[in-house]
Amino acid sequence: MQLMKVDPRALKDNPDNTRQSKSTPQADALLLATIKAVGMIQPPVIFPEAGGNGYVIEAGHRRTRMAIAAGLEEIDVIVVEAANDNGAMRSMIENIAREPLNPVDQWRGIERLVALGWTEEAIAVALALPVRQIRKLRLLANVLPSMLDQMAKGDMPNEQQLRTIAAASNDEQKEVWKAHKPKKGDMAAWWQIANGLSKTRMYARDASFGDDLRQAYGIEWAEDLFGPADEDNRYTTNVEAFLGAQQEWMTSNLPKKGAIVEVNNWGQPDLPKKAERVYGKPGKGDCTAMYLDREGKVQSVHYRMPEVRKSAGQTGPAADGAKEASDKAAVAAKIRPDVTQKGQDMIGDFRTDALHEALAKAPIEDDMLMALLVMAFAGTNVRVDSGANDTVFGSKRFQRHVARLYSADGRLSFDMNSLRVTARSVLIDVLSCRRGISNSGVVSRIAGAAIGADGFLPNMGTEDFLLCLSRQALEGAVKEAGVQPRPRVRETRAVLVDHFAGDATFVLPAALFAPDPKDIADLLKHGDSLDEENGLVEEATGDIGGGVQPDASGDAHGSVAQDLDHQDPDADAVTTTDDASDTEETAYGIAAE
Repeated sequence: MQLMKVDPRALKDNPDNTRQSKSTPQADALLLATIKAVGMIQPPVIFPEAGGNGYVIEAGHRRTRMAIAAGLEEIDVIVVEAANDNGAMRSMIENIAREPLNPVDQWRGIERLVALGWTEEAIAVALALPVRQIRKLRLLANVLPSMLDQMAKGDMPNEQQLRTIAAASNDEQKEVWKAHKPKKGDMAAWWQIANGLSKTRMYARDASFGDDLRQAYGIEWAEDLFGPADEDNRYTTNVEAFLGAQQEWMTSNLPKKGAIVEVNNWGQPDLPKKAERVYGKPGKGDCTAMYLDREGKVQSVHYRMPEVRKSAGQTGPAADGAKEASDKAAVAAKIRPDVTQKGQDMIGDFRTDALHEALAKAPIEDDMLMALLVMAFAGTNVRVDSGANDTVFGSKRFQRHVARLYSADGRLSFDMNSLRVTARSVLIDVLSCRRGISNSGVVSRIAGAAIGADGFLPNMGTEDFLLCLSRQALEGAVKEAGVQPRPRVRETRAVLVDHFAGDATFVLPAALFAPDPKDIADLLKHGDSLDEENGLVEEATGDIGGGVQPDASGDAHGSVAQDLDHQDPDADAVTTTDDASDTEETAYGIAAE
């Protein structure tokens, strides 16, 4: 390597120069002004011409041209030995380090190196680029030459458009380019060109089927080198075969009580008529719907159907049995009963008054009190809009729970363990936080907070739930999770979904069971209407005291008088005048079972 002075007009351009794209007039004018003001700061690099006496420029073609334009008679140059690749790699590195090459020039330089015997791996190491990037640039070899010439002028499509263009065949590119070729000096409408060449892609990462169905449907995967490096970017444009394989996989893997459904215009599953989608944990009787979303992925949702009610005009064995029972009732009606209907009504009133007085005055053990409360739900006058499966539960539903408290001979017999299980089952059927008619109101929130139900809430950091949150709520979730927010709501939501896909869980603070203080205040107001009745109970139980009272059999029962004057006002089933009007002419008047 040596430094010497030469006439810039005597230097020859390198035909294999890496940077083929012309510089802008503004950049040339700035370089010319700099050379005129301070001279040549960085000498060009030249090497002896093979088979001649001249010198060839390896680096500094534009500086040499501007020196000639500035009228310089001599310039300093650095003379190096000629490389066996005619300076291809040195020119490539020098241009990249000084100013990034546009993709077209990078591709041409890489193709030139490949032609000289360089491997993709060696080029990647020399240029400090990933091998994937080298292969991506080599895809430009699939781009129409006239399109490359347009790109070399600085009119580049974005990566998505370039990906679409490079994936199309040469004939398809010719046809679309002919229709959308820009006029001289204009920019190309790359979005129109890409749209004309775009094809629907179905990705292997979205396929549920295995290699056997892939071969059966003739699906061949192609690699999308423009896709994210950490994903499976294999794809196929054979959409019909891909969807057919997905459909066959769903048919073979359909769960019990499952069905394959279509999607509506909004991309949502078209569930059966009257079906209600289940967003929480599915129940034992719930069904599963499988469908293909707009990207061809297999998705599944759970739903439940309303309870089937027997038709009034039902025929068959059931109808025959009903007719026989009706005939027997008609025969029995001809015989005068021992007690008339009015007498039965009076007996009912006597029993009710006695029962209520005994509940107020008689000593009752805690376990018996819990058992009586469970049995009260099995009464035929009880109708519960349950959240267990969003239907009306009648007495038969709760009778199955009460049956656990009886022995084989029909006597009331239980232990605390069986009583606890029964009480839990009844509470599951009664308490509900679902929106709609089955909502238990603030009492379900209070119950959940009291027993620590917050710890059983599922992970809400899913795509379905986060789509329901506003930007402000998402920003609060990001702050709580310690995740860096993104400029767009969609990107922020995607980051949260990835963050909570692992062990981390997200529960919206507003979804916790802690009730609203206003609802608590409203609940406490209802206690005033029970003061009179509670006073009667306290007066009655005052005679019992806190001692132990023997029953007829001589056994002792601990008094519950000390608990009665502290009982929850809502424990008594009192219906106010305001509440009574709400329950008239509703589903409560219809037996569910």
